[in-house]
Amino acid sequence: MNKTYSYRLHNHPLEPQSSKGQARFTREELEEMTTFELRNICYKERLVEGIAGTLDREELIRTILKFRGMQNTLRIEQFRKGGFERIQSVLGRYLNAQKPDHGSIKVPARIVLYQGIRLGRLDGYKIESGTVIGENVLLVNGNGELCGILNVKMIEDQPGKYLLSAPSHWEHRITSNQNYSLYFTRRQDSDYLYHAYYSDRPLIPSNLHYYRVPVAELEIRMPEPTDTVLAIDFGTSNTTAGAYLGSGYGSMIQREDSPVRSTDRLLGESNAYRTQDAVNYVVFPNVTDKQEQWLELLPTLAAAADCADPDNVRLVYGYDALAYIQRNGHNSRATVFRGMKRWVNDYERVEELMDAAGNTAYLSRSEILKGYISYVVETAEQQFKCRFEHLHISSPVKLKTQFLDMFNQILPDYRIEMNDALDEGMAVLYNTIADQIDKGTYIDGEEYQALVIDCGGGTTDLSSCRFSIHEGRISYGLDIHTSYENGDTNFGGNNITYRIMQWMKIVFAEWYSGQQRRIDMDALIDIPGAELFRYVDEYGIKAVYEGMDARYLEAEKIIPTKYRDYEHHSRDEYQRVRGNFYFLWAMADQMKQEFFRKTGILRSRFQDDNETILDSDIKITKVDRWFLSISEPDGRLRNEYRPPDVVFNIREINQLIKADIYEIVRKFLDEFYQDGRLQDYSIIKLTGQSCRIDVFREALKEFVPGRSIEFRQKAKENSQVPDLKLACLRGAIRYLNAKKIGMIKPVLTNEIPAIPYSVSAYTHTRQEKMLIRSLERNRTYGNVSRPQHTSEIEFFVWADDGSLRHRYIYKGWAPSFRQVVYEEIAEMYGDHIIQDETDSISNGETKFFVFAGDQRWGFNVVPVLRENEQLYVANRQFFAFENDLSELDFFDGTK
Repeated sequence: MNKTYSYRLHNHPLEPQSSKGQARFTREELEEMTTFELRNICYKERLVEGIAGTLDREELIRTILKFRGMQNTLRIEQFRKGGFERIQSVLGRYLNAQKPDHGSIKVPARIVLYQGIRLGRLDGYKIESGTVIGENVLLVNGNGELCGILNVKMIEDQPGKYLLSAPSHWEHRITSNQNYSLYFTRRQDSDYLYHAYYSDRPLIPSNLHYYRVPVAELEIRMPEPTDTVLAIDFGTSNTTAGAYLGSGYGSMIQREDSPVRSTDRLLGESNAYRTQDAVNYVVFPNVTDKQEQWLELLPTLAAAADCADPDNVRLVYGYDALAYIQRNGHNSRATVFRGMKRWVNDYERVEELMDAAGNTAYLSRSEILKGYISYVVETAEQQFKCRFEHLHISSPVKLKTQFLDMFNQILPDYRIEMNDALDEGMAVLYNTIADQIDKGTYIDGEEYQALVIDCGGGTTDLSSCRFSIHEGRISYGLDIHTSYENGDTNFGGNNITYRIMQWMKIVFAEWYSGQQRRIDMDALIDIPGAELFRYVDEYGIKAVYEGMDARYLEAEKIIPTKYRDYEHHSRDEYQRVRGNFYFLWAMADQMKQEFFRKTGILRSRFQDDNETILDSDIKITKVDRWFLSISEPDGRLRNEYRPPDVVFNIREINQLIKADIYEIVRKFLDEFYQDGRLQDYSIIKLTGQSCRIDVFREALKEFVPGRSIEFRQKAKENSQVPDLKLACLRGAIRYLNAKKIGMIKPVLTNEIPAIPYSVSAYTHTRQEKMLIRSLERNRTYGNVSRPQHTSEIEFFVWADDGSLRHRYIYKGWAPSFRQVVYEEIAEMYGDHIIQDETDSISNGETKFFVFAGDQRWGFNVVPVLRENEQLYVANRQFFAFENDLSELDFFDGTK
């Protein structure tokens, strides 16, 4: 039986369909759209009035509302000072007409509310009503006192069924009388309550009708603090979180008769989200599609939703940010932050924000990061019904110190794990070690060697490890030695997305140029798959993609995406070109996920809502707001509302990314293979979302036997998230719990890592002097001299491929000089500054000692001066090898 797999991209989650399948819109969301998107809606919905004439923006909005309007939802969700008291006043004066419900409104018999923890779909409190009710619900005690304000949200495709909800900042008042009832109102009366809450002026008196429904048992609790550690894997593209919920993580929760509710996709009664004595993952609601899903990962994304009040900027995160972007269109002016993990070395910088309405405000990066992590923690607290105070946040091995310092600074209300903090590579490895212990597949005392390749969203890292497991009398003894071996800050999952976007843009440009034909992948990469690896070995990676890069530049003339080149054009042109980039990027990323999710999908295409295709192996991406701006020969941009009739297949995508993936694997493993060290490793561990692609395993087989590779693609039961993505998080949680209960006694040693950067400076004769050499573990310090009056000196950071990465100018050290003897220098800097080097300093000479940083991912500069036979030392200054986590920014407007 043929089955069509289809979904709608950019579908608004609150956009109900009429009986004819017509979309409905509110004024609020229409006002956030551009004029071109409004015209696109008129075109898609066949609103003749909107496309027959040249209507202005306001007339287009009125036309759409006239034929496709949807009533605004007026929910009391944002706190307003004095609002609670105003509702109490309305309750006592105007809420007088109680209507009999005759049992038509059914509420749960038992409801538990937690102070400071939001109420939502995870709690599963379902309301059934045979009559239309408003969105605002009042919680009232037996004395008529207002105790809380709740909301109800309609469940999609389930008429008459609602979910009870409330934001996390709401206060539920506890009174001596706890005979609670819920007051439901008609829609117009609910709107009156909304205006009463937010209005500073008295409203016209009204006789409000309500339904009073008693709750058999309602309890308001304070969330119980827990010493359980919430582990967070903060990723470039996606973030995951979870905790081990043991028997003592919350005494009140343990006494719950039924502590587990439901995270089922359609609000069924199974698939518990809280499991005792096990690793539990935090799930996040994916609201970007009509078919809401709960996933164990959250996009690392933030968007400016409301900047009208500069002192109270509202940001949305993760899937909410994606839904906000989709609702406003990809050419919206709203500021979107991607790749926030790259901010680690510059997290205090202030960013300018703009919402879709054009309001601007300023926030520091640290505030944005704090808001994102707080959202993750709040979601975990809602799910696990406790208050987390202790966090473990995984970090890249090369930047572990910087990440821990950053999170300690921006999250002062939480205790950040420092002593037992695991880097991402170590967490992944411990997950494997824990599996060996559980299954008994280890030899007591034998040393194992492992390589961990972590390909994330923006970077790829290679770490090595030696470990042994000893069965002690009272615990397992673990002796683990780890070292960072190599990395590429410019390759990750985003590179694969960009390649697919390039291919997609070339194909679309051919179609829209009027030729109505489909270019073949072999015309761009004409190297047979079996010979591609050898071709990269002989000619290099650039030779493989020369033809494709050239065609991509040609496609820019038809579908422009380099919006930085349009900064001096009109605002309309700039936004449309910027919208082209983000529109194509979003669909390329969606296609990448579908092809490599192991769903059996072999082909993919985009189509209009009204088309139907019955091919069983094709993924249909139904786009209800397709919009691209095509460049005409005279430079004008025309609108394209229909997707091209082209199909993409998995063979082409594999051919497209095969050389890129082989190049990164070759870069990491070729030296190990050539000198024979690779055979010493019994485990090759792949982790990160990007490693789930089969091409990774195919490339690795060029260097190691397939049986040595740990490549688990299978997702856990009832999850769409591959185990590879959860390996880091799971390893950190298992390690923290095993140490907490005394199951293991670990000894962790971080060995001196190889540094893939060199540092140099020029002498006065313009001779370059190498101070730190790339990938040499024993050449991690040097020095260069200058006269005493020198006020600045320049240092150069080189990548291992010979390219210049940074030019650092060191200046301003003179005021910090203080007189010392060599013994003090030796105490501060040990072997980095030896006495022979200081003894050779002449009067009037400053020698600049350069050595790798404490955690080896940067270098320190310490000036030592001799004047009148006395030594003087200035303060040490640290320079990072990488200003950002990744030097390659795909969202800088140049792609």
